[in-house]
Order: sequence, then structure tokens, then C-alpha cells
Amino acid sequence: MRSHRYTFTIAMTGISRMLLVRDWLMGRTLRPIEDGGNGQATVERHRISSGRNSLDAVWARPAQAPVRAVILICHGIGETVEHWLGVQELLAAHGAASLVFDYSGYGRSSGRIEAAQCETDSVAAFEHLEGLAPGAEIAVLGFSLGSGIAAAVMSRVRASRLVLCAGFTSFRAAAHSLGVPRGLEPFIPPLWHVEEALRECRLPVLVVHGEKDRLFPVKMAAELAECCQAETIIVPKLGHAEPYHRPQTAYWGPIVTWIEGNR
Repeated sequence: MRSHRYTFTIAMTGISRMLLVRDWLMGRTLRPIEDGGNGQATVERHRISSGRNSLDAVWARPAQAPVRAVILICHGIGETVEHWLGVQELLAAHGAASLVFDYSGYGRSSGRIEAAQCETDSVAAFEHLEGLAPGAEIAVLGFSLGSGIAAAVMSRVRASRLVLCAGFTSFRAAAHSLGVPRGLEPFIPPLWHVEEALRECRLPVLVVHGEKDRLFPVKMAAELAECCQAETIIVPKLGHAEPYHRPQTAYWGPIVTWIEGNR
């Protein structure tokens, strides 16, 4: 419905901007991204065509060690590519190359935030990554909002495996978990039924969740895993946004190991 489309765009734009302002007020400064690297990671900024829009993206790979895994990252609602530089550097230190991109309407990407466009953007980013890593198996990792988008595009990309971090069971369930009253459900777009997508997924799936996630409860991780007999990692004492605010090997290392083990 057109009304759902407009509601989604307005809500997502407002929430994403609010979260970015919150991070700024909390003093969470973001390092500028420039081509180069830090000795362990080689970093390049890219532009990706997605329909009529142009997406901002960052490609990071091990500077010296061989690439053992390639990952497309679909980030969450309150982030831009700058939030993920630390994660990409940590992944590179563990032998994983990664591409993270901003959806249309985010950061330096043109256009506006729309559900269907988020999926189109993810497919375009995956195809761009295939050109950066020809012949490599590519895992798709969705974080928070990105978990719904990543699961939705699995039938449209040639991914080798799927990782869902801090995920939700459906967009409506996520909205209710964030405090939207059930009486307002008719106004919530019926998007990203992750459970249904996973039942049809034939790829290896890993579900990763923080024990202290206050946005999406740990039970959502269990419900997702049950849909496809996915492997599950529950990280003790970890909140929702900590994996990218304070990247740690304890969180990201097992993900790279799992991806390598499923080649």
C-alpha cells in the first residue's frame, strides 16, 4: 500500500537521523574514512549504482595476509559506513574482506529510504562485491534492521551463507519490541518476515545475538534459529549496538571462523 510506503520512509528517516544525533550527543565520534589503511587493513571508498541512485560504500581487505572470507555487510537503521570501519579493520585482521554500504537516503548515498530500495541496494552491493572478489564465495551478514533485508534478498543473490546478527523475526515484531503499541499494527508495513525467509533458505545460517540486547530479546534469536536449524551464538553481557561501537574479537572472530568452516 502507498500509505505504508510513505509511513516507512518518514519513520525510518526520522529514526535514523535521531539515532545519529544521539550518538553525536553521546560523544561517539567517527573516524573519517580515507583510502589507505592501518597496516592490517587496506581500505577503499567506492560508489555503487543502484537504479537511479548512487551508494556510498567501503571495501576493506587484509593488507598482507591472504583473504580467507568475503563478507557483504547490511547494516542497521542507526548507522552509516563510518560506524563500521572498526569492524572492517578487525575482520581484515582475521583474514576477512568486507564491503559495507549505505542504503539510499543514508549518509552520502543519494535517494530516499524505501523498503524495496533497501533490497535493491543490497543486491547491487552484492554484485559490486562479486567484481571486487571474482570467484570468491561471498557471505551476507545482516545486522539489526539489515538482518531483515539480508534474509529477504537471499533468493536474488549468489551468496554462500547467511549471518544474522542482532536480528528480529519480522518488521512488525521488531516495531512492537521497540514499543509500538499493537493497536497501531495496521500502520506498520508488513515487511521482512525473516522467519518465513529462513524456512525457504537452503544456505548455512548463523544467528548471533547479544545476551543483553534490549531492543530485540534473545528469544527472537532462538525463534530464528528454529526456523532453519541454524547454528547460534549468544554472546554474554553484550548489548544491541556494542558489536560495532566497540568491536571485539570475542564477537567477530567466531563469525569469521564459522564462515571459513562452511566453505
